[in-house]
Amino acid sequence: MKYVKILAATALLASTPAMAQQQLSIATGGTGGVYFPMGGGLAEVINNHVEGYAAVAEVTGASVENMGLIATGDSDFALALADVVFQGYTGTGRFEGSQLPMTRAAASMYANMIQIVTLEGSGITSLSDLAGKRVSVGAPGSGTEVNAQTILNANGITYDDIQEQRLNFNETADALRNGDIDAGFWSVGAPTSSILNLATTNSIRLIPLTDAERAAAQAESAVMASVNLPGGTYEGVDEDVPTLGIPNVLVVSAEMSDDLAYAVTSAMFENVEELRAVHPAANQTTVEFTLSATPVPLHPGAIRYFEEIGAEIPDELRP
Repeated sequence: MKYVKILAATALLASTPAMAQQQLSIATGGTGGVYFPMGGGLAEVINNHVEGYAAVAEVTGASVENMGLIATGDSDFALALADVVFQGYTGTGRFEGSQLPMTRAAASMYANMIQIVTLEGSGITSLSDLAGKRVSVGAPGSGTEVNAQTILNANGITYDDIQEQRLNFNETADALRNGDIDAGFWSVGAPTSSILNLATTNSIRLIPLTDAERAAAQAESAVMASVNLPGGTYEGVDEDVPTLGIPNVLVVSAEMSDDLAYAVTSAMFENVEELRAVHPAANQTTVEFTLSATPVPLHPGAIRYFEEIGAEIPDELRP
């Protein structure tokens, strides 16, 4: 796969002392997720467009571990979910008692999209139609279940109103295929293999969220952002689907030099098509998404780039 080639190429580059390039580490996640190919794509952009630096994508345990790697200086860049980033910055949730105030963002890369899937013929066309139905809300204790509960509860639907089942992604797809449930929630980067596979054997429908439903959920979760799942992402789903997402943030330390943060941010956005060639999730990697969805202050070097292109920086994103 392409990201394996990227990793091999960056490793080869790093092993060539004659080039005397400064090495950069990008903390990602497991090889089966979206973080690793996105990190590999960013490494390729840096290697091609940032003079004097060679980058490599590192396999990690993802968001929580990645925040620690930035705090200790063991990684230069890291991908992490916005809620984890916010908790680290504020010393709440998983980071209670261990605040990471030096956390800064270079960009928001893409969103884990809330994908509510049913089959054609189910009669379910809206969120309110889930009442009385058999609904997978995600694996027990998963981020998907947290997101599902937020959206349902914010819009007046509780577990008393549905027959909830706690299934992982593959189990949810199988249960839909077999008629054991009526609908299921996914919170993951799009496209995701379990829905792709389901769409090859069954006609699926993705449930759109109205503006009012999205606003209600966002009032309960500061890190949820309004996004559209592009039409054509899955077979048979031709129109854009309004939904919500949890941004994935490119995190750096406040101690990174302004020049380096500027150079990488500039290279990424000016050559974003190279990133999109690695994974379609990068279709969301835009300046507009960064400025609307980032939960912590931007690094001054990133701000320099955004100001250079005429973007208006919200006050809350300035350190």
